[in-house]
Amino acid sequence: MGGACELAMAQRDNHTGELFDWTPPQVGVGYVDDVAGRGTLDAQISRLLARALRDAGDNKRLSRSDVAAAMARELGRAVSKDILDKWTSEASNSNRIPLDAFIALIKVTDATELLGFIPGLMGFVVVSEEYEDLIIKIKIAEHRAQIDAWEASIDAKSKGRRR
Repeated sequence: MGGACELAMAQRDNHTGELFDWTPPQVGVGYVDDVAGRGTLDAQISRLLARALRDAGDNKRLSRSDVAAAMARELGRAVSKDILDKWTSEASNSNRIPLDAFIALIKVTDATELLGFIPGLMGFVVVSEEYEDLIIKIKIAEHRAQIDAWEASIDAKSKGRRR
């Protein structure tokens, strides 16, 4: 009897836990809510920009001066480290990032997480193009189900009239 128990212990499934540890990948683009935090919209934008620049430094080894120079090339106008500092300062209410500079910052730093902020304020999610066809297929299936339900309703009415 001890042999069967030892055999069962030897054949223990070590992979079952991995099934329960799985979480679906993030489909929408954006930072988690606590990055922007609370407060005024200006303050939230400043914190998001600061995070994007910090991530660029950590992940791509880009200093703020590097980012400013690359943004200047992208925009065809002067962008300095000082202006980046002002855009990321919650205390600097008079200096906000222009939309074209916001786009250049995303391109230069690859901070695509920034793309989700504005749509998120409006209740929308930004998703990669790779999911577009899948979303369309789901919408088609939903529409098909509505048509099938409508057709079934018409059939039921018709049968009721024939009696």
